Amino acid sequence: MKIALVRQRYTPFGGAERFVANAMRALDADGVSLTMVTRRWPKGAEFEPLICDPFYLGNVWRDKSFARCVCHSLATHDFDLVQSHERIPCCDIYRAGDGVHREWLAQRRRILGPLGKLSILLNPYHRHVLAAESRLFASSRLKAVICNSQMVKEEIQRHFNFPAEKLHVIYSGVDLDVFHPNLKAVHRNAVLTRHNIPTGATVYLFVGSGFERKGLAAALQALAKLPASAYLLVVGKDKKQKQFIRLAEKLGVASRTRFLSGQQDVKPFYGAADTFVLPTLYDPFPNAALEAFACGLPVITSTKSGAAELVREGENGFVCDALDIGTIAEAMASIATRGSAAFESAARNAVAGLSPAAMSGQLLALYRSLCK
Repeated sequence: MKIALVRQRYTPFGGAERFVANAMRALDADGVSLTMVTRRWPKGAEFEPLICDPFYLGNVWRDKSFARCVCHSLATHDFDLVQSHERIPCCDIYRAGDGVHREWLAQRRRILGPLGKLSILLNPYHRHVLAAESRLFASSRLKAVICNSQMVKEEIQRHFNFPAEKLHVIYSGVDLDVFHPNLKAVHRNAVLTRHNIPTGATVYLFVGSGFERKGLAAALQALAKLPASAYLLVVGKDKKQKQFIRLAEKLGVASRTRFLSGQQDVKPFYGAADTFVLPTLYDPFPNAALEAFACGLPVITSTKSGAAELVREGENGFVCDALDIGTIAEAMASIATRGSAAFESAARNAVAGLSPAAMSGQLLALYRSLCK
């Protein structure tokens, strides 16, 4: 079986890219021939890419030119199925890993004033994405949509009246041997020493790039309500990072916050942490939450996070509204009071069945059903 996977941009820190890399390795082990169609692919990667990198200026031109190049290139190749992680019309399968754009905009409006809301309305890029999304779900070629959470499935049905039988929820896989509670014994002391954090501190971990969407402001505001022994590690990057550093200073928590930028290897930070906190405005299903669960960390996330589907309230984490700072802080304090070890077993069990092999099996079953 020959499958083309389409993903425009690659970053070693991106959750979508980690899904693609994991899926490619798992499917390759099952004998599926995979080709990555992309603008760029890292040197040394184990799969040969099909490069589509036309010239562009601006993000609208970027997306449109990539879509045209991909559709033209695919027409000259013989693939059994084309699975796209981008909103393009020439795919058989669309993986909605980025969720539903109109839902993200609805959530973002919650934190914007009148001018911010007007800027969304007038922004040509948002208009382009919304139009591309509508064309995608109206495409007669589209045979199936892979949703990475029940939340995304419901949103696609609600916004586009898309047939339920074409929507398939397949959670991402996480390597349970790589991400494991044993990381704490290996990494905690070294990370705390390196970043000048007291041994007895309660350490909260935030992992995600795009700080506004991922809810870093809420995490910092909640931290400000906690005792001086509470620290926050921020792993991820954002072009507006200085703005969040200033917010930490304004809130009086700069001395208890460590901005660590993007990290290719996040394992040491899971090992150093007591709790994973991601009060995201909107996230279809953060891979970092899967990794945190696998490491035995309780997870605090939001009602608009697909990861909320794995949370058993008070047993392996808490689910809060992304803007309810008081409740987020209460959840953080509750875990600190009980001790993160009390949540470890339930956290690990939340992802016990979500291995890359299980994900690969579900993908293969879907591919075979579509190729009949």
